[in-house]
Formats: sequence, C-alpha cells, structure tokens
Amino acid sequence: MSESVLRSLDDARRGERPAEPAEEPLMRDLVGELLRRTRLERGLTLREVAEDSQVSLPYLSEIERGRKEASSEVLAAVYRSLGLSIADVLGELYRRTALARFERVGDRSTVLTPASAPPTSAHRTVVLSLAA
Repeated sequence: MSESVLRSLDDARRGERPAEPAEEPLMRDLVGELLRRTRLERGLTLREVAEDSQVSLPYLSEIERGRKEASSEVLAAVYRSLGLSIADVLGELYRRTALARFERVGDRSTVLTPASAPPTSAHRTVVLSLAA
C-alpha cells in the first residue's frame, strides 16, 4: 500500500478527519440578514417596508429569511425604502465577508482581516503629485 493510504488509515483509526473548507455563505442569506438588520435598526415594521417598496409582505419576509432570490428591481425598491443605496449594500456585504476569509497556514487556519490581508489592486494606495 502507498504511504498516503497508510497515513489515511492511521488518521481514520485515531478519529482525525481532514479539515473541510468552510462553505461560502449564499448571497441571498447575506442580503436578507442585512435588510432585516437595517429595518430593525430603523424601527420599521415588515409591513411598513413592504408597503413603501410595493413588495408583498410574505415575499419580503421570505427575502429577509434568505429563502427567496429577489430580482435586482425588487431589491432596489427595498433598499430605497430603507434609505440605502446600492453602494451602501455592497460596501456592507464586502465588510461582512472580508472578515470571513481564511488562509491555510500549516495545521492552523488564521482569519485575514482587511488590515492583515495582502494588498490587492483594489486596496493599493495611489499617490498622485500634480505640478503647476
């Protein structure tokens, strides 16, 4: 038998399991949680937001619980009803998901926060100098 098979058998006997990668959250769950949290922070009822955005109350409830994938038009109506812009929503979703990125290091997983994450083209600082 190969060495990797023997190692796998030994790990199985000891009850060790290889670490499984964390599942990415679904966009509908993230958006729904953001909508509900924002609505509650603003002291609005589901009925008030549904009426203002012209979305049925049961459908809005399903969106907030992450059970329905709403169209961009429906989401835009709900965002506007809550006083949000698409930039607000995307920014908040980025902040929520950036903290959940993991990097595998040896046998440990470490969380990368935006401050400790390697710079990407979106995070590079650009300095411009204008001469007159």
